[in-house]
Amino acid sequence: MKTEILSPAEITKAVDVIFNDGTVALPTETVWGICANGLSEAAIAAVYEAKGRPETKPMSLFVSDMDMAEKLCADIPAGAYALAEAFWPGPLTMVLKKKEIVPDVLTAGGKTVGLRCPESSLALALVRMTGLPLTGTSANLSGEPNAESFEEVIRCFDGKLNAVFRDDAPCGGLPSTVVDMTGDEPKILRQGGITERDIEAVLKENKELWSLG
Repeated sequence: MKTEILSPAEITKAVDVIFNDGTVALPTETVWGICANGLSEAAIAAVYEAKGRPETKPMSLFVSDMDMAEKLCADIPAGAYALAEAFWPGPLTMVLKKKEIVPDVLTAGGKTVGLRCPESSLALALVRMTGLPLTGTSANLSGEPNAESFEEVIRCFDGKLNAVFRDDAPCGGLPSTVVDMTGDEPKILRQGGITERDIEAVLKENKELWSLG
């Protein structure tokens, strides 16, 4: 496989790659990520293969907004809408109950999926231009540290991904905060750029938002 190097101005080429079940690496406001069609089993499998990631480890999705989230997930609690209003686009991943449209291979057979609306203009534009949820996994080989630059991504993935954006925009470094919204109350699964106090400040203003059951 030849990895094509793209400038941010060549985003339409990345759109074509996505529509052909290909893989694209790009920087986000958190870390570098690998995007592919999150509804295509073939595209998802290509991401797993490139990363050497065990298929027992689920991946999350980039979405454009809660309208797209509603197409992918069921029984979305009111608190999720409040958090999206407060923190999307941004470094917050919400775990929600998935619909059948989300392939089981993406979630390692699980019944939930993590969704994030990226603040990165490049990532968000790619989601909106394709109209698809895209894989939002980090651009690193499985078990290795997250790539922090274009050079590191190329060193790891040249010949393994279809395209990589050449973009020196700095990433935030911190991963997204992951909050599980499928239980009786929100549960922080990973602390990232948004703190537990930030989340509580939004949800505890209204007890109906805090209680998800």
